[in-house]
Amino acid sequence: MTFDPQTLRYDDKGLIPVIAQDAATHEVLMMAWMTADAVARTLDSGRVTYWSRSRQAFWVKGESSGHVQKLVEMRVDCDRDCLLVLVHQTGPACHTNRRSCFYTALRDGTEVEIMAPMADQG
Repeated sequence: MTFDPQTLRYDDKGLIPVIAQDAATHEVLMMAWMTADAVARTLDSGRVTYWSRSRQAFWVKGESSGHVQKLVEMRVDCDRDCLLVLVHQTGPACHTNRRSCFYTALRDGTEVEIMAPMADQG
């Protein structure tokens, strides 16, 4: 069966949430948004392409930073309103230079940092 991105359930702005997970470690890296065109571009190119709500433009992960996400597999949830992309991540996924955007945890009512920024590779 051929996949059609239009069969997904997008919100009223034409967006669908996407969770990026490391294919090897299963670590959750980030959450972002896609349009139907971003889904199609991701599947066509193998490079994860999101929709930047702030810039109102496509955002190919790693295009400027070099922190590329190569698509291993895309999964659709049971309600067809959320995606999971399994990726090979190069460098940090987060704009704060951390491996994951989920770098704080709530522990005993306190928010604590559980992941430091990655060392510069330059």
